[in-house]
Amino acid sequence: MDSNFRPESLEEFVGQKHLVAPEAPFHRLLKSNALSHSFFFGPPGTGKTTLARIVAKELGSEFFELNATSLKVDEIRKIVANYKNALIKPLIFIDEVHRLSRTQQEVLLPIMEKNEALIIGASTEDPFHALTAAIRSRSVLFEFYPLSREDLLQIACNVSQKLGLSIDEEALDYLIEISAADARNVVKFLRLQAAIDKKVTKEALQKLAPRAYGEGSKDLVTHYDLASALIKSIRGSDIDAALYYLARLILSKELPEFIARRLVILASEDIGNANPNALEIATATLTAVKQIGYPEARIILSQCVIYLTSSPKSNSAYEAINKAMELAQKEPLPIPKHLLPPKFEGYLYPHDFGGYVKQSYLPKEMKIYKSKGIGFEKRLDEWIEKIRGS
Repeated sequence: MDSNFRPESLEEFVGQKHLVAPEAPFHRLLKSNALSHSFFFGPPGTGKTTLARIVAKELGSEFFELNATSLKVDEIRKIVANYKNALIKPLIFIDEVHRLSRTQQEVLLPIMEKNEALIIGASTEDPFHALTAAIRSRSVLFEFYPLSREDLLQIACNVSQKLGLSIDEEALDYLIEISAADARNVVKFLRLQAAIDKKVTKEALQKLAPRAYGEGSKDLVTHYDLASALIKSIRGSDIDAALYYLARLILSKELPEFIARRLVILASEDIGNANPNALEIATATLTAVKQIGYPEARIILSQCVIYLTSSPKSNSAYEAINKAMELAQKEPLPIPKHLLPPKFEGYLYPHDFGGYVKQSYLPKEMKIYKSKGIGFEKRLDEWIEKIRGS
């Protein structure tokens, strides 16, 4: 992002409230000068580099931005040597951190161990699958979430104000659509439009960007439409349709991790305990494709998609947690005294009664879970009835 539009403080930073809000652990660690070596991961354009720059400013540290794809170990050693006797150590920011070689990671270890510099890495992938256990033990991982519509609107309004632009609501909606949830795209299109006309309309933006910007050259709308069609085909138990949409996603160079993550969610949301093995297979698929990548990852994804599509479907777990959260928010009940430490007065230990004894675990009766009796759920229903002696 253009430095003219980067926020310079936590208060100006848009998005990632779970990190920058005053009560957030990250915010409190930074303000108390206790932030450790960290790794930021999340989608592109969500503020990882910007937040690292803010950290350097808050700490009064020199900021060095490196990229793992072109990083030379001598470059790091030289930075550290220049600040050997400095009171305030530099902040070394490494983008694409998941691409660090083992040798490069070994160079970082003594620097992290001796606190000769504050190391912050960033990645669009979960870097813990690429980093060694030694690096992980000396750092903290912070996840960045996709920017919300409100976040993007705020960024657009801030940039428009700085550029002296007038932008109508229809143009704002289109700008958000084509930005692909990437703040850099919002800034880019508004800067380009500012050089043409200070009045921003949807028609003007359409001339700059006739379609949405996804990862690489992919159309964002197609990207999410294909993913949605894949999930709905699996949910509908149509193997051929599911494989077709999977193939479309693979041919459009979609990351295998992106596909696998959605399969993991579906395995729990749409299959659940109708076939508990579905979640295990989907999770194993996610792990495998991260390690292997294309072209072989396509086979693993295909196997998983066929299995999930063929599995019995139940969303009872999904419905149950939604209902439980709704009830818990409406009525936060007190915990019964016999369940509270340290005395647990009156608590009946089920194992002393053969594995089950009737007692209350809530101060009032609630019916949240409703089994659909599909697949393995039916066996679980039989188990719970047998346990309770029904």
